[in-house]
Amino acid sequence: MSLYGMMRTGVSGMNAQANRLSTVADNIANSSTTGYKRSSTEFSSLIIPSAGGNYQSGGVNTTVRTAISQQGDLKYTNSGSDLAINGNGFFVVESASGTPYLTRAGSFVPDGNGNLINAAGFYLMGYSFAAGPPATTANGFGGLERVSIAQQGLIAEPSTQGTFKANLPSGADIASGPLPSSNDPNAVATQKSSLVVYDNLGNEVMLDIHYTKTADNTWEVAVYNQAGAAPGAPFPYSAGSLLTTSTLTFDGTTGALTSPAGGINITVPGGQPFNLSLDGMTQLGTGYTELSVVANGAAPSGIESVEIAADGTVYAYYENGSFLELYRVPLANVQSPDQLTVLPGNVFTLSANSGDLQMGFPGSNGLGSVVSGALENSNVDIAEELTNMIESQRNYTANSKVFQTGADLMDVLVNLKR
Repeated sequence: MSLYGMMRTGVSGMNAQANRLSTVADNIANSSTTGYKRSSTEFSSLIIPSAGGNYQSGGVNTTVRTAISQQGDLKYTNSGSDLAINGNGFFVVESASGTPYLTRAGSFVPDGNGNLINAAGFYLMGYSFAAGPPATTANGFGGLERVSIAQQGLIAEPSTQGTFKANLPSGADIASGPLPSSNDPNAVATQKSSLVVYDNLGNEVMLDIHYTKTADNTWEVAVYNQAGAAPGAPFPYSAGSLLTTSTLTFDGTTGALTSPAGGINITVPGGQPFNLSLDGMTQLGTGYTELSVVANGAAPSGIESVEIAADGTVYAYYENGSFLELYRVPLANVQSPDQLTVLPGNVFTLSANSGDLQMGFPGSNGLGSVVSGALENSNVDIAEELTNMIESQRNYTANSKVFQTGADLMDVLVNLKR
């Protein structure tokens, strides 16, 4: 046995334990860091072949591994822009210089331009809905842009559909004079209601809906633009005010509406084609009763809040009750996440051993879901780290004793000549 080899082995052991203590120190320091993944030092022996009955001491080699695929506990917050991943996958983020990375650290807040940025200064990336529902780039970062929740300006929602559910009195008199559809000054409707809808610019348009009984179980419905009504009385409306007219028929036994199926179609002045569903209309032996009269659409308003769904869709909710899809946040994954290269800021990049990049939306192809209002804690176990620290400290001391013993024996050997 070589004394030099003995001392070299002791140094190898001390160096290995120092590496282990370094990973323990990092783990303890980052035990409260969002999205941090614990590192561990794995040992493997170095054996030198021995011959002639002389043992040649080797040493120990270390490999540092990071438990990237091990998920930490989720901690819920009161910020909707805090994001966590429940399951597999990584957020795609971008540095200030435009370099893409992967991360599990989702403590995002808007910067001065409304872009979502995390505590390490990386921007969240997503696909925009500006050109319609997005699709992922399966094996790359193409098409991604920074997710911004800045005020997108006012939005107006034109009306496109509504529901008018009411009861028309079966005992009403059959009209004997001009019908409302004729726009005659002497026309009189049996019943009248008004409905507010919105044009393309968010302006209110008031619709006058006239119901007139024309025969047993038969009614006429005529819809006018109220802006064209005559002063003091609706009829006659100005030219072009009649928007649609239709005939309603009811079952004489049940009082249920039999036609028209699918409601009536109206073109809102300055707006969109509007379908008014009449499903649920009845003709029963009681007075005129409006049961449900609603229409979609809204006046212009700004963003009230932004929410992120489990499938990664970023919604802007407006003060008028409407919402708009802004972005969809994808998740990235690789075949071997633990082989990713770890970089400062709790970000990762591909390595030769990690496998190729795979992109997809949350909840698809084995990817996890996005949890809004939550953060992923580090996966560090403090008790385990303290145990590893004590064990490494004692092993380091033991290896130092081996080196010290070898040094003492070397002194004895040198002094033999004296």
